[in-house]
Amino acid sequence: MDRFDFSPLFRSTIGFDRLTRLVDAATRVDSASLAYPPYNIEKTAEEAYRLTMAVAGFSPAELDITVQENTLLVTGKGAQKEDENGGGYLHRGIARRSFERRFSLADHMKVVGASLDNGMLSVDVVHEVPEAAKPRTIKIGTTVAIVQPQVTEQKAA
Repeated sequence: MDRFDFSPLFRSTIGFDRLTRLVDAATRVDSASLAYPPYNIEKTAEEAYRLTMAVAGFSPAELDITVQENTLLVTGKGAQKEDENGGGYLHRGIARRSFERRFSLADHMKVVGASLDNGMLSVDVVHEVPEAAKPRTIKIGTTVAIVQPQVTEQKAA
């Protein structure tokens, strides 16, 4: 049994649409899409992460990184011109096919940079909690006398 029925949970909740999409995407796993290109996700600091993808043969112009609604999308457009004329390869072991990889980002995650070095694409992501969402300490003061509003005498017209 590799399927779970979350419908009773979703019938009684409001505003958890993102969770529904996340669970749905996790259950629709395509083994072919998981294999290419290979990638690592590492924690580089307390609130920082790095996604590293092996994109040998791709130039920066052939790669695209997009962040939209808590989804990081990395796409690569393989060179089709070389495939049309054969390119003179006797063996082609370095894959240059097009790809699209999606990663779900948690709330308050921000992509701060990307670099391509020796065929390895690195995307740096940090967790930045806005000031309004951070916990704050409320100072407890001494008893303050309650000031009664004073009404001045109004003259009838």
